[in-house]
Amino acid sequence: MIREIVHYDAPVLRAKGKEVGAITPAIEALVKDLFDTMRHARGIGLAAQQIGENVQVAVIDITGITERPSKMWIKGKPVDPEAYMPLILINPVLKLTKSKITGHEGCLSFPGLALDIPRSQRVGVKMRTLGKEIFEFEAAGLLGRAVQHEVDHLHGRLYIDLISAEERREIREDLNYIKRGEPIPVKSPKNES
Repeated sequence: MIREIVHYDAPVLRAKGKEVGAITPAIEALVKDLFDTMRHARGIGLAAQQIGENVQVAVIDITGITERPSKMWIKGKPVDPEAYMPLILINPVLKLTKSKITGHEGCLSFPGLALDIPRSQRVGVKMRTLGKEIFEFEAAGLLGRAVQHEVDHLHGRLYIDLISAEERREIREDLNYIKRGEPIPVKSPKNES
């Protein structure tokens, strides 16, 4: 079922998700709703908080995205990330590298707002699957960025938390449009004469 995606300033976006215990029919239905909603919105990831649920469940699917490559390793060996898509992350724990890389990032809860966000260049992930197994992998590129973005959501952190105070001041007006449920107006390019 396609659910409404909550937008910036909804309190649930700041809520730390509860860990999932048993995989119940309600959790299975939540996962299906996350995928349906993410695909309908043409996203590559979606966390439970973004549809108003306060649990540690997120989904990612980077299938077919070639302009921003993804890398994935299992037990230190490179694998094709698309062979493991779509991903269902339950109670994920990350191990971040100290080296950072800045990249363009958007968020379905911030429609129309894309920012340059610093993220760890490579990330280790330990999570449960829907089948209750523990699954561990490392990721970089778009997949690594998406994992970090969605896991931040599961802990009540937003990508705007990763920009400077000055950058936040520059987007204040855009955030007010999002809060009001209005589209961000297209800005005219500055006159360069």
